[in-house]
Amino acid sequence: MFQLSDDHLAIRDMAREFARNEVLPGAATRDRTGDFPHDLFANLAELGLTGVFVPEDYGGSGLDVLSYVVALEEISYADAGLGVIMSVQNSLAGWPILAFGTHEQKLRWLAPMATGEKIGCYALTEPDAGSDAGAQKTKADKVDGGYRLTGSKIWITNGPQASTVVTYANLDPASRHRGVCAFILSSDSPGYSVGKIEEKLGIHCSGTSELVYDGVMVPSEQLLHEEGKGFTVAMATLDGGRIGIAAQSLGIAQRCLDLATAQAKERHTFGKPIAAHQAIQWKLADMRTRIEASRLLTYRAAALKDAGSRASAECSMAKLFASETANFCAYEAVQIFGGYGFSREYEVERLYRDARITTLYEGTSEIQRLVIAKDTLDG
Repeated sequence: MFQLSDDHLAIRDMAREFARNEVLPGAATRDRTGDFPHDLFANLAELGLTGVFVPEDYGGSGLDVLSYVVALEEISYADAGLGVIMSVQNSLAGWPILAFGTHEQKLRWLAPMATGEKIGCYALTEPDAGSDAGAQKTKADKVDGGYRLTGSKIWITNGPQASTVVTYANLDPASRHRGVCAFILSSDSPGYSVGKIEEKLGIHCSGTSELVYDGVMVPSEQLLHEEGKGFTVAMATLDGGRIGIAAQSLGIAQRCLDLATAQAKERHTFGKPIAAHQAIQWKLADMRTRIEASRLLTYRAAALKDAGSRASAECSMAKLFASETANFCAYEAVQIFGGYGFSREYEVERLYRDARITTLYEGTSEIQRLVIAKDTLDG
């Protein structure tokens, strides 16, 4: 049996106390307004959760990926929107600079994100480059002193709020992934702007937008890793991002189970609690079993990342199973609530909407299956 260490339990309990006392009470209001939770983001920073696995030398907490996972699950249990904000800050914006950046880049760009002074985002997706991430059309032209970027990105989480942007552009779009480069941008760069802000089905408090690059000048020192190695940066980053979305999915799924269990005990039909009906018991049993399996897959992927092992397939398995479990549990929770579950007055309605994105971002379920299948066949 997998057992968390005392240190991991302490991180989990700290995040749980904050999530249930400070985050959960306002989740429904944030869902209605769509307001970005700047105050809660500042609280995350105070708790060391905006740079969980970043070394202390660069402003982070110096913990491991498993600590990040157990904390993120608790935050997402209370509000999946805040959970994805935390996930992007750590996994997608912070990790690639930590893994591929120079010492100077880490001091300038990573440290302010780790301390929560700056909000980060990860700008990869384009209208024709989603699942096919190698088809980057945003152009990087070499000029004196650096590069000039022209193009746009879509569906960028934290996009409207981010001041630090890890982004991708192609020296030669015809060469597909071989010409992709990774860059670090500042949102105050001339030619940079936030485009369309999306109105989404769920995770309303997290901003999602288009980003537009109209000849944005990027100095050479803001190239991340090497020229033509951007696709390598992107794919390595997504492994960690998928662990983050698996943890987010766990939080949603566990909240669904807890609410459904309480409702099954309280609601009565035919003279007894619906929990006494075998049909409801089986739903709860299936929900719990899938959650426990998802948690073990996610913890294993995190442990492999902590050990420095290549874990692309394991990250994909965790993300695939946990995200589909979140959707399964949200569906069953609404079913157990009956008509009440279809009302915005009840939390499971929000959880049902929030869960839907988890099988789409950080690679769709179909892409996860391709990664797993390729690893299986190559192995």
